[in-house]
This record gives sequence, structure tokens and C-alpha cells, in this order.
Amino acid sequence: MQGPDLFSRPRGGRRGAALSLVFASILLAGAAGGSWDVAGEAGASDRRPLSNDEPAGADSPRDLVAAAEEAVNEGLADGKSGAEAAQAAEEVVSRSGDRWATVYDADEYEEFRKALDGEYTGVGLWAKRSADGCVEVARVRSGGPADKAGIRPGDRILAIDGKDVGDLPVTEVLARLRGESATGSGTVGAGSSVVLGLRRDGRTWTETLRRARIDTESVTVDRDSDGVTHITVARFTTGSGEKVRRAVRSAPEGRGVLLDLRGNSGGLVTEAVVAASAFLDGGLVATYDMRGEQRALYAEGEGDTQRPLVTLVDGGTMSAAELLTGALQDRGRSVVVGSRTFGKGSVQMPTELPDGSVAELTVGHYRTPAGRTVDGVGITPDLPVDSRAEERARTVLSGLGTPS
Repeated sequence: MQGPDLFSRPRGGRRGAALSLVFASILLAGAAGGSWDVAGEAGASDRRPLSNDEPAGADSPRDLVAAAEEAVNEGLADGKSGAEAAQAAEEVVSRSGDRWATVYDADEYEEFRKALDGEYTGVGLWAKRSADGCVEVARVRSGGPADKAGIRPGDRILAIDGKDVGDLPVTEVLARLRGESATGSGTVGAGSSVVLGLRRDGRTWTETLRRARIDTESVTVDRDSDGVTHITVARFTTGSGEKVRRAVRSAPEGRGVLLDLRGNSGGLVTEAVVAASAFLDGGLVATYDMRGEQRALYAEGEGDTQRPLVTLVDGGTMSAAELLTGALQDRGRSVVVGSRTFGKGSVQMPTELPDGSVAELTVGHYRTPAGRTVDGVGITPDLPVDSRAEERARTVLSGLGTPS
């Protein structure tokens, strides 16, 4: 396992926020679902083709890649653009029955690659679905385009570029803010404009923003007056695991840690393993199979194994975040509080197609240290709660006491 995982939602809306877990080589830190807030960052690492010894067969990934390549070549021969050729490959992949398989055109893949280092093109706001079903601004990035325009948390987003967003999933709203096309025609970059229709306190207005390159804040650390350290990991981008480890090392002696993975859409598996190493003294983090070969991921030694720890999760906790949650739960290191996680535990292998687009196909699945399957099942919390989860988590943390 050399790299990241790529998170992708099941096919249906091809773009917007494609979410698929890749253990081997690429990252998309986006989001799947419409009820939890995300910043809408996306990214990817190096490309790695399927190996030549991949077994052939009617449903094998190797045969499916060959069919996708043929579709791309035919499209290019017919004078289609790269994005149109990638769409043709996506249509082939969509008929495979592989729930997590997808195709990214070259422009999208480049955006994914940039986000591997924790940056994205956008307007600097987080969105969520409000209790009454509207799309509203959850948070605004300080100094970003939205902040400079005076947009505030709680503002309702009514339209993007004149098109109503009321019935769209939040993931699609975020994709449009980033400039990603839902039709597969690529992305637009920094400096491009987007017009938002907004409402606040009964007043409706439009605001024209220019997209910019924005650094993500994947890890935030807060310390309560009682000494509890609250570590929120929004996604696992480059360096996020080490940030978690530093936060744990600098926490007050004997005080607890609240690890908040709610809405964490996954990211780099290597970073999730580093984060696990902050709390474990070595040992197994997860196992996975790749083309029939069993492999394992291990934590580094000298982690803090005594400090009280509670992990917060919800239905937006996905992939690498589920891997970390399962490891801490199975190893008896953390009490898990919240609602059942998303259930994304399949392994995809990416391969580059002739036009520079990338196809991803499922080649295996990972399991927790106790051998539990995550894909399609998720992680069940030790204390399932649907509301006031953070309050309950703090109560549990206070009851864990101070290690002797």
C-alpha cells in the first residue's frame, strides 16, 4: 500500500463529487451525501496502471479497462474531445456492475492531484442541508472569495449561475461552486467567476465571486477550559496524520482527547495510519486484499496508549476515516460515539486511458483488525446517538477518568 485512497460516491451523478476509495494510488477528498457540511476539496496522486498479471475474465478489471480504452480510442478517432471520450469510457464502466468504478477526465484528475497537497479551486465556503431542506452556508473560509464578499454562515444558497439548487444534493452544489461540470465537460480554474443567488433574513440578492486556489484546513485543534483537546479531521490530506500526532503529544498530561471524524470523507490511507499511530503502540491497523493477495497496514510504535480517547463519527465518516475508527475500536483504544458510518471499504486500482483520463475499478476490500468488513456495512458506534452527539461524547470522555 503506497498511497492514498480515493473516495467516490456510487455512480449515478457522474461528476460533482465523485467519491471512491483508492488504496493504491489516487485521492479524491470530496464528499458523498447531502446532509453534512464539507468544503468540497478534491485531489489525487501518482497514476499506477493495472499490473500485467491481472487475471482475465468476463468481469475482470483488466478486461473492463481494455473496453474503456477501446471506447476512448473510438471517441478520439471520431473527433471527440478528451472529456467526451472520457464520457464514453464512463458509459462502458457504468454497465460493469461495479458500484464504485468511475472515470475521471484529464482536467478533473489534475484537480485531484493538486488537492493531494491540501488545496482546491473554489470560493471558500462550506455548505449543508438545513433542517427545513434548504442549502445554507455552514462555514466561510477567512480571507476567501466568499468571506471578502460578505457571505456569512446561515445564508441560504438559492441558485448558482442562475440555476436553482434547491433539489440538488449538497455534493453537486459544492461541485458547481468549484467549477466542476456535471456533464463531464471538465473543470474551470482559478479566476473564473460564479454567480450566487443568496437569501438572508428575508433579503434576496446575487453575488459574483471569482474562484481562487485555497489551502484546506484538514485538521483543527481546540482545547477546552477543562483541558480536553478536540481534534477535528475534515479529511486525510498530506501531513494531516502528523498534525494529529503533534496535537496528541502537546495535549495536557492526563487529559482526554476528543477525535472528531464526523463528515470526514476519507483521503490518504497512509495519513490515516499515521493518525492511528498517535494512539497505538504499533500493531495492526487494517488488512486488505488486492487481486487475491492479503496485505496489512501497521501503526508505528510509541503512540499514546493511555490517554482517554473518544471518537465521534456519523454517516459522513467514510473510507480512510472508517479504517481509523475501526482500528481504534477493535484495538480497545477508543470509545466510538455517534451514528453508523457510511460503509466504504473497497479497494480501487486506477489506470490511465489513452487520452489522459483515469479509470478506477474495484479490485478488493479492506477489513478492521478484528476482521470486520466495512464496505456496505459501516462501523457501528459503541454508543449510538443521533442528536447531541458531542455532548454525549464529552460525558463519556469525562467518565473514562485519568490514567494512573
